[in-house]
Amino acid sequence: MRDELKEIAARIQELRTILDLSVEEVAQRVGCPADEYEKYETAQIDIPISALYEIASALETDFTVLLTGEAPRMSTQTVTRKGEGLAVERYPGYDYSSLAFNFAGKEMEPMLVTLSPETDPPRPVMHGGQEFNYVLKGTVCVNIGGKDYLLQEGDCVYFDPTRPHSQRAVDGEATFLTVIKE
Repeated sequence: MRDELKEIAARIQELRTILDLSVEEVAQRVGCPADEYEKYETAQIDIPISALYEIASALETDFTVLLTGEAPRMSTQTVTRKGEGLAVERYPGYDYSSLAFNFAGKEMEPMLVTLSPETDPPRPVMHGGQEFNYVLKGTVCVNIGGKDYLLQEGDCVYFDPTRPHSQRAVDGEATFLTVIKE
């Protein structure tokens, strides 16, 4: 995961340089302190998924470009077969698989998320847009704004992700589909 983080950080720094933007300008667009943003670019700290979306927007590029270094190619449809999503490892205990990574100009980001049982609750995150979570396997505790919602297979939640939120597996591994519209 550390090598992946370094590659993403290098792509971010390269795009910022190409656009002739300062660290401070991009940090302001992303909505984080300049010193924190600089640590993203130098791979000193992990980059939250929500920050990657904001950085992609600030650099006027697609989320997929930051993750893979390649632009999405499809504009009318894209098919992702079981097990062939783009793996994104951002937080301990969370394994993301981007399901529409090859679709250009997408307005939503569907991802399959597998949660490992953790003893420590995950740090809440916030981002713009809207978010939908649908539990496919196991039990997921979704915390939104300090309130816990226990979701089992077939349950779902649609919410405003500008409120602090997190998900964690309950009683073993759990998998859910998340669709994020920034």
